[in-house]
Order: sequence, then structure tokens, then C-alpha cells
Amino acid sequence: MSAQAKVNIWGILAALGAGVAFSIIDTIFKFLSGDYPLYEVVLFRSIVALAVLLAVIVPLEGGFHLLRTHQPRLHVLRCLAVLFANLCFFTGLALMPLAEAVAIAFATPLIVTTLSVIFLKEHVGPWRWGAVAVGFLGVLVIIRPGSDAFQPIAILPFLGACGYATLHVLTRRAGGSESGSTLAFYPMLGFLVVSALVGLTLGDGRFSDGNSPAIDFILRAWVWPAPQDWPLFIGVGIAGSFGGYLVGQAYRLCEAGLVAPFEYIAMPMAVLWGVLVFSEWPDTPVWIGSGLIIGSGLVSVWRETRNHRPTSRPRPRSNG
Repeated sequence: MSAQAKVNIWGILAALGAGVAFSIIDTIFKFLSGDYPLYEVVLFRSIVALAVLLAVIVPLEGGFHLLRTHQPRLHVLRCLAVLFANLCFFTGLALMPLAEAVAIAFATPLIVTTLSVIFLKEHVGPWRWGAVAVGFLGVLVIIRPGSDAFQPIAILPFLGACGYATLHVLTRRAGGSESGSTLAFYPMLGFLVVSALVGLTLGDGRFSDGNSPAIDFILRAWVWPAPQDWPLFIGVGIAGSFGGYLVGQAYRLCEAGLVAPFEYIAMPMAVLWGVLVFSEWPDTPVWIGSGLIIGSGLVSVWRETRNHRPTSRPRPRSNG
């Protein structure tokens, strides 16, 4: 196996780990959405995630000097993209079944692959396009166009997918000169600052009148967490820290078009959590679609382990 193939495998494993971590985050967010506002869950997640990153991940990766960046404007754009994505996706997630919201959001890999060709000039061969297409077909089988999944609120997870795709492409652009810790640190810091500002300025709940479930979730009044919910707030922060680090590593090491299909692992994970936590037992199309999703990822893994051709990597460009 060539050196590049080994790097690709590590990137793929990082993407799979990130997908599992983000599925845990999605489940906890949905579970907490009935009692707590979005900005409060994000604030506690950010505090815990930053603590884990700074206390564990950064020292293990090499030290705090890694957090210095020569591309501040690029990180600002990444923060804006992920803030937009989280606002849209988690609002939709609070109002829809878990598997449906995640399925719609999985337009992300298709968008990432397309954007990587347009903006990063990456080569995406027929096998990668095929993996993305089959995985996306699995998503369509699950949500069944024309069904209740395409109610107006369903546009929010799709907009979230556009935000996440933009984040991943920007991460790939920065990856040649930034560490995984750096790529995880600035979005977490952005979440912390924005959620704290929203809580301080709008946390009295004056804009939450009970007429709009989406607005209520975003802007309901601050409620101090109940003792039994503290493990969930801590858990979502730990998952956020490792998920943010792993997804940064994945897009730093590998071409975006290669990594994107492996994020589909979160789809069958969403089905699993939906059954275990919310008693949302999936029907036959969900099982068929999940099989297509998993199969597309396994085919891509098989191709990467057999492909010894070095993969071209775009040169990083400084935006600072």
C-alpha cells in the first residue's frame, strides 16, 4: 500500500469517527430540545468541547503553538458557515423525526464533492461519483420525495447541509497549513462567543411566544439544567470536541470528494438512535436506504486500499 493510500485510510477512519460523534450530538440535541433553548445547549457544548480540546487533544498533538493561524479570514468564514449550518440543522432536527432530518442533511457529501471540483480543482473519478450517488440514492429512498419529509420545515436541514458543505470545502482549503486542533478550535470559539451573546441579549425569552416551535427552540428563556441532564450536556461537549477534531483531520488529510461519502455513516447511526432513544422504528425503505449508504462507503474503502496511484493535492493558499 502506498503512503498516500495509508493517509487516505486514516482520513477515512477520521471521517467515520466524526460521523459517529455527530450522530451522538444530534441525538442529545433532539432529546434536550423540548426543555432548553438552542443557544444554551450550544453554550454548554462549546465550554466542554473547548476544555477537552485544550486539556487533552492540543497537548497530545504537539502543544498550544498549533493554535496560531496565518489564515484568520478563512477561519472567520468557516465559523460563519458552521454557525449557519448548526442554526438551520438543529432547528429542523428539533421539529422532525431524527432519521428524516439527518437524511435530508446528507445532501452534504454530494454538495461537497461538487464544490471540491469547482473550487478546489480536485479530480473526482467515476468510482467516487458513484459512491456519492449511491449513498444519496439511499437517502432519497429513506425520505421518499413527495412524502411528509418535504414539509416546509424540511428546507432547514437542507440549508444546514449547504452550510456544512461550505465548511468542509474551506477546511480542505486550509488543511495544508493548519493542524487538526487549529481547525477544531476556531469554530468552537465562535460557537462559545455567539451563544453567550445570544443568551445575554435574548435569553429572557421575550421573543418566544409559543406560536412558533422553531422560534421557541431558538429563543426560549434560559433554564438552568436539571441535575439529571448534566451528563447529557457534558456528553454533547465531549462528542463535539472529538467530532470537530476528527472531521478537521479528515478533510485536512484527504481530498473532499474522497472523504464526503463516509459521512453517510451517521445515517444508519441516526436510525439506531431513533429506535433506542425515541422509539422511532424505521420502516422498510429506511433499511434499504441505509444498506445503500453503508454499501457505497464500503466500496470506496475497497477501492482506496487497492488504488496505489498518488492522489493530487491542491496547494494551500494563504488568506491571511
